Amino acid sequence: GMIIFFDWDHDGTSDHVGIVEKCEGGRVYTIEGNSSDQVRQRNYAVDYGAIMGYGRSW
Repeated sequence: GMIIFFDWDHDGTSDHVGIVEKCEGGRVYTIEGNSSDQVRQRNYAVDYGAIMGYGRSW
């Protein structure tokens, strides 16, 4: 499993993380907690500006 890091403020600090479910068709699909106080499936374009990077969970 991969973890995705987001930098909503574009200040170089990760503000939020999610679990990558899959990547297909130029989109990355995630499962995120604390998305409007709920766990949600979300998706983003792979070049979305707030994506800071990825990490591997072991």
